[in-house]
Amino acid sequence: MKSKRDKGFTLIELMVVIVILGVLAAIIAPKIIGRTDEAKVTEAKVQIKNFETALKLYKLDNGVYPSTEQGLDALVEKPATGIIPRNWKEGGYLEKKKVPSDPWGNPYTYVSPGLHGDYDIISYGADGARGGEGFSSDIESWSIE
Repeated sequence: MKSKRDKGFTLIELMVVIVILGVLAAIIAPKIIGRTDEAKVTEAKVQIKNFETALKLYKLDNGVYPSTEQGLDALVEKPATGIIPRNWKEGGYLEKKKVPSDPWGNPYTYVSPGLHGDYDIISYGADGARGGEGFSSDIESWSIE
């Protein structure tokens, strides 16, 4: 029969559990933390691909891509300047009815006509500035595979 003193955990048992949790955290945490930036780059590429699909639908309906001045906002609100689309789809061309910012909270840059095609869409990456290396490098519509 156990006495009242035998209930609970000993200090040594608690210390062993804490050490095990610490070792696990030291091994797993760096692997998880490094993936956050990778996920943001992938998300930016997916968003750019979604813009491209919406832009193609816009052109199918209206015969032209939105101008640089109209920007990506033309995909969610009927433009009131420039070439006014005649067959603009009621409700817009983006599912969430708003133009998302890039994963770092910055607006995408849209240019039409672009230097690399009918339009160029760019996210300036983690630093929000042109150029950069690693996760701060630009993500460009013409270079996405």
